[in-house]
Order: sequence, then structure tokens, then C-alpha cells
Amino acid sequence: MSECIKAYDNVLQLIGSTPLVKLNRILEDIPGNFYAKLECFNPGHSTKDRIALYIIEEAERKGILKPGDTIIETTSGNTGFSLAMVSIIKGYECVLAVTSKSSKDKIDTLKNLGAKVYVCPANVSADDPRSYYQVAKRLHSEIKGSVYINQYFNQLNADAHYNTTGPEIWKQTSGKITHFVACSGTGGTISGTAKYLKEQNPGIKVLGVDAYGSVLKKYHETGEFDDKEIYPYRIEGLGKNLIPSATNFDIIDQFIKVSDEESAHTARELVLKEGLFLGYTSGAAIRGIQEFAKQNHFDANSNVVVILPDHGSRYLSKIFSDDWMEKQGFFDTKRNASNTTKIQFVK
Repeated sequence: MSECIKAYDNVLQLIGSTPLVKLNRILEDIPGNFYAKLECFNPGHSTKDRIALYIIEEAERKGILKPGDTIIETTSGNTGFSLAMVSIIKGYECVLAVTSKSSKDKIDTLKNLGAKVYVCPANVSADDPRSYYQVAKRLHSEIKGSVYINQYFNQLNADAHYNTTGPEIWKQTSGKITHFVACSGTGGTISGTAKYLKEQNPGIKVLGVDAYGSVLKKYHETGEFDDKEIYPYRIEGLGKNLIPSATNFDIIDQFIKVSDEESAHTARELVLKEGLFLGYTSGAAIRGIQEFAKQNHFDANSNVVVILPDHGSRYLSKIFSDDWMEKQGFFDTKRNASNTTKIQFVK
């Protein structure tokens, strides 16, 4: 009698249930216990797998998506990867409007996943017809049988994390979590996860990480959209030049801003101190914790969970490239190129 073969039916069944890993060295000077939720363990290597599958399956359940339809979305790269992956398995066409800020690695990956990619200028206003928001809307109006995911203004974005990420963290920490830290872009991850966690324990502090050049922090503090806050920045998947309705600002206790340069170096430091080869936004998240620590948010009894959203392989041509770092002016006498002296060519 043959043994039963234990296998998943397809790659989508691997989404979720990502591990929680203790950070031992990179935050060793800060009081408390720090745990990373490693979303790169999703099959699409980012937290966006969760919303892609959840939103598409909800659209199927409601009869909005039918076989052969086209999925359209705006993305800095990760959501596009996840949507393209889900589309392959479920048999949909995938059309993506991508910001030019996205790394070449991400754009090349999307093309190889069979998606049709429109690269749109990053440094234009949200209502500019060339922006990836407006391009996606135009494509949706032109392509018959298309569904626009619209993650920035889709409540299902947060619902996906309310139903998956939040319960996972609560269970993994046995309810002992005291602080939840996440970068905020569309706001789905931080809002949905925080909603679940605060329902279990209203005392949990929710700390959001924003980028310099983004409007989210000031809007959270004042309720004012200030376009004077907007200027070009390099971090992908973090911050916004509009106010996404997917963000529940009321559930977030505080925002802090981080810089392009410090976030890039912190991502590199994550590799060298923790062996975690993760993306630009992961560096920003850890940098956010370091900034929050300056305000005495943590003590010896703190159990802090931080979302580290994606894998470093998508940033080989950016933060993990010495050439790119040098062109951005991120190297100086204090922080030099890390890899050039470690490579020796044998003749």
C-alpha cells in the first residue's frame, strides 16, 4: 500500500502563517524584547500576498470576477507581484500601473510573471493623468471585463490583515504583545492588524512609520492634508502623497518619520547583524523602532512585534548596490561601501 503524498494543491495555500523571529543584535541597546514578523516567507515574498488572495477571492465570491477577466492595480511592486502570482493560478489577465520609483528588479519580475506593466512617473501629483493612480483608472475604463483592485481605497485591504496577520501575532505572542510597529503606505497592514490586536487588548500601542516626503504623519496629528509635506523620496511601499481610506488613523497611536538614507543603511545592517536579507521598508521599520526608542516608548517588559514586509532580492539594484548607494550620496567617511573590499579576483 502506497503512502499518502503530502503536498499543497498550489502555491496559494502557502500564504500566511509567517514566522515570528526574535531580533537579537540590531536593537540590543534598546530595552525590551523585539520580534520580527517575517512576511518574506509568503510564497510571493511579501505581505501583499495576503491582500491579493483575500481581495480576489472576495470578488469571486460576490460574482465580480469571472473566468478570463482582467485584474488592474496600482503598485510599487509587491502588490503587483502577488496579484500576478494569484492571477496565474486562477486564470486571470493582470495589468499593473507601476511607479517609476520601483526597482528595476521588481519591474523585470512583474514582466516575467506575465503581467502587462505600465511604468508611470513617481514625482507627479496623484491627480496628474500620468500618475499610476490615474493610469490604472483609465485602463479600467478602457478594458472590458476588468476589475480595479484599488488597494488604497479598498476596505478589504485592511480586512485581509484583520483576519490573518492580527490573529497570527496574537497567537504567536500568547497575547503578551505590548507594541505593534508597522510601516504605513496604503495602511491596510497596520490598520487591519491593529484593529484585531486592540480588540483583544486595548492597551497595545500601535506605532506607525512614515517617510519624509509623505503626508501621513501630519494628517494623523492634525487632520490636515498638507501638500507642502510632499517631496520626492526613495523608499518604496511607504508613505503617500494622498490620504488612503484603507488607513484607520484612529487606531494608530503615533507616527514617526524616517529618512531614505538611514532606512537603507538599516536594511544593510539587518543582514550583517541578524542574517535577515530583507527590503528597503524593513530597514525603515527597524529605523522607526530606533526613533520611537528615543521617546522612551519601550522598557524591559515591552514585547514589540514589527512587520518586516518583503525580501531583499527585490532591491539588488538599489539599496544592496554600492553603485546606487554612492549615487544617492549615502556613503561618507563614516559609512563606506561594504562589499568592494570583500571581493577578490583570482588571476
